[in-house]
Amino acid sequence: MQGRTGESQVTWWLLSAGTTPSMSPMKSLPGVIFAGLLVAACHKKHQTSAPANATPAVAVHLTPATLQTRQATEDVVGTVRSKQRAVIEAKVSGRLLQFLAVPGQLVKTGELLAELDVQEIRAKREQAKVLLDQAQRDLARQQQLIASKATSLQELESAAARVKVADATLNEAETMLGYARVTAPFDGVISRKLAELGDLAMPGKPLMEIESPAHLRFETDLPESLLDRIQQGAKLTVTMPSLPAPLTATVSEISPVADAVSRTFLVKLDLPDSAGLRAGQFGRVAVPVAEAQLLLVPRQAVLRRGQMEAVFVVRDDRAALRLVKSGKQIDDQTEILSGLEPGDSVVTSDPALLTDGQPVTAQP
Repeated sequence: MQGRTGESQVTWWLLSAGTTPSMSPMKSLPGVIFAGLLVAACHKKHQTSAPANATPAVAVHLTPATLQTRQATEDVVGTVRSKQRAVIEAKVSGRLLQFLAVPGQLVKTGELLAELDVQEIRAKREQAKVLLDQAQRDLARQQQLIASKATSLQELESAAARVKVADATLNEAETMLGYARVTAPFDGVISRKLAELGDLAMPGKPLMEIESPAHLRFETDLPESLLDRIQQGAKLTVTMPSLPAPLTATVSEISPVADAVSRTFLVKLDLPDSAGLRAGQFGRVAVPVAEAQLLLVPRQAVLRRGQMEAVFVVRDDRAALRLVKSGKQIDDQTEILSGLEPGDSVVTSDPALLTDGQPVTAQP
């Protein structure tokens, strides 16, 4: 076949180069004779060299493509997030005197993250101390006077009440002063820094975000059509490009209310501990939809060259290249959507070393 193709190409090239409609039959006759001699020489060379270039037979392992009943799934994208995360804000207003938060920094419970300048609260605390001291002296004097019956019981009770009010005022001032120190609420890592040294901190203005890397979960927005396919406690498979193997996650929360814009329901799945798992990673969760018959072949049988996919099948003891279209990867098998029929034997032992039409011998 190659010889004939080569002859036709040579003949076309010579005839198109050596003869034109403007040339007379006598002038074009030498070119035609030369073309004929060259074609004959090419054909003779191909016939003599064919046996020398014959491809030797190769021993291969064959596996039939089989139909198997599997659970059909639909992949829904989602994100890994921490189960315990918090936005840190100041409870009082003040300038940031210290801001020790650094993104990625590991912190312990109670560790100082920021300190505020709260001179007004310090002044109120000093005022409360003076009032408490004065109230306590008044109470002591009233107690002495009541012993000598020089005052009334009502005056004594009023003095005791003023001591309680002053003491409560001092406790309030000291509590507010304690809010000047912003500390970590739990063991975690600083994920975001939202302020700088010298900024004015106030209630409602975030300073930083902190997350716990110890417990992670997978969050996804599930379409309404798939909501009835899952339930609390169900085990689903989560795959991530950054991890070598899929993870088995457990459905822990299902939002009872759909998002008004996307018409999806927020679903949270608890993830097992795994090396390389971090908050913010992208992934997909396989939601079961129905059972289906899938045509499966071993994963190593499928050859990929760019966007092209192919397998080698055996016909009349020869390897035949067959273009296919693959689907999902299921364990160590690949779904074949088109290009094969059930029972077709595919080569699974080093198919990349074969050539189309190469003689093969099947091994058990």
